[in-house]
Amino acid sequence: MTSMTTPTTLHEALLGFKSSSLTPLEAQLLMLHALGRESHERAWLLTHGDDVLSPEALERFQVYAQQRVDHVPLSYITGHKEFYGLNLRIDARVLDPRADTETLVDWALSLLKQHPLAVGAKPLEVLDLGTGSGAIALAIKANTSHCSVWAIDSSQDALDVANMNATQLGLELHCFKSHWFEAWSAPSVTNSAPKANLPDLFDLIVSNPPYIAPDDPHLASLMHEPLRALVAQELGMQDLREICTHAKAHLKPGAWLILEHGHDQSQGVQKMLLELGYAHPQSRCDLAGIERCTGAQWLKMK
Repeated sequence: MTSMTTPTTLHEALLGFKSSSLTPLEAQLLMLHALGRESHERAWLLTHGDDVLSPEALERFQVYAQQRVDHVPLSYITGHKEFYGLNLRIDARVLDPRADTETLVDWALSLLKQHPLAVGAKPLEVLDLGTGSGAIALAIKANTSHCSVWAIDSSQDALDVANMNATQLGLELHCFKSHWFEAWSAPSVTNSAPKANLPDLFDLIVSNPPYIAPDDPHLASLMHEPLRALVAQELGMQDLREICTHAKAHLKPGAWLILEHGHDQSQGVQKMLLELGYAHPQSRCDLAGIERCTGAQWLKMK
């Protein structure tokens, strides 16, 4: 990072991080945040590059920029993240939503729109396991008019964030505290809504569970995010296996289970789904062409 002395212009401050790992876009967004401006005001920066920053604004920007260089997610610094057209409140209690996860939402919405009861009198029941910030569940709810969406997480902190986002967006989201499917077998679980309201069977189950192996070198750049939402044993497959095993008891005949997973796990997840009795396993690619999501259909009666 280039040393900076005052008075410093906007343009000079942004150039000060040019040689660091900070991208120009990230620097601009952090500058806007330091100035108390909205992220969509990047054009304003271009026309005010010669404006002199106050010492306070410069210090805020330098602190934010150094945090980002140290791998703190941008959303943790600014407090929000755009996901599937929704402006979500995000902090260190939950994972930073990735653009790759929108692949899972695309697939979910496609399945729901093709569902034979999509225009029926009763809403389709959708379950999001490990909801975190509520990103997936809220994106589904915002883009369907015929679904009741349930969000499960083992972390009350995460559920607080999901509920906050649902309230801010004016979307109805039913949140329950549970480690995967334990809420159905543990009546003592403390939930934010009566357990009697929790459906037993769903028309679609989605999840972006932990799938990174404990020794994965990429974890070094994710040190600021909650490890419980990232890391799984069995080379990253433990939670995927647990969900696939127990989801069968909570899927209506013909319903789908779709999952996000690691870049090299699609074949393993497809094989596991077939061995567990699911039908039509298939995968979907993210924007980089990597098989990022895998799912299958449950055709049997409970």
